[in-house]
Amino acid sequence: MLCSISRVPVESVTALNTFLTEIIESDMGLSLNRRHFNAVALSLSLGVAFEAQADKATRKIVVLGDSLSAEYGLKRGTGWVALLEQRLKQNGIGFGVVNASISGDTTLGGRSRLPALLEEHKPRVLVIELGGNDALRGLPLKTSQDNLNAMVRAGLDKGAKVLVLGMQMPPNYGPDYAKQMEKMYNDVAKSNQVALVPFFLKGVADIPDAFLLFQADRIHPTEAAHPTLLNNVWPTLKKLMA
Repeated sequence: MLCSISRVPVESVTALNTFLTEIIESDMGLSLNRRHFNAVALSLSLGVAFEAQADKATRKIVVLGDSLSAEYGLKRGTGWVALLEQRLKQNGIGFGVVNASISGDTTLGGRSRLPALLEEHKPRVLVIELGGNDALRGLPLKTSQDNLNAMVRAGLDKGAKVLVLGMQMPPNYGPDYAKQMEKMYNDVAKSNQVALVPFFLKGVADIPDAFLLFQADRIHPTEAAHPTLLNNVWPTLKKLMA
């Protein structure tokens, strides 16, 4: 008699015990005794537990961003994504982090790279931090919005929860442009029903002495600013990991 058991829930071990005991006591000539069975049942239950732990450990967050997330001008391991990974470990949260950010990237670049990243990493959570370079280059916001929508939907189609990090432009770009950009992120999040951090640089770029938290180029935050960036993201991201 052949028995094939693939994945056995822990709660099924008791039922399996009864089933195999009946086989042992039958006249089929099987030599499996109770002690042998207990060892088998224990290994099955442990195997299920270890498998569950392995599944939990492989949960991933993919951060698709530009220089703000790629540690531009910073010492390695001091950017907000690295700080996120540290916080997850400190809190015993079983998620790994894949930083797929590239300095200078645009929404078009992110859109072209995303399918391969989704296929390779199969993230539980996708964080999209793109669009700032589109604005700096004067690219049409309609095109940027189309690209953001495409990335969000690609993540959702693969079963990921999606978090969009919004950006705002400084006043010298004009109030109309700034309002349009803010609306772009809001519309993307609302139309796709995904999470949004309205202003990723809140508490960094909108304070009186903001220049103290930026590098000499006045574009990229210093190391001292990145804990604030993480704190801006953390409350919303934490809900998506629940």
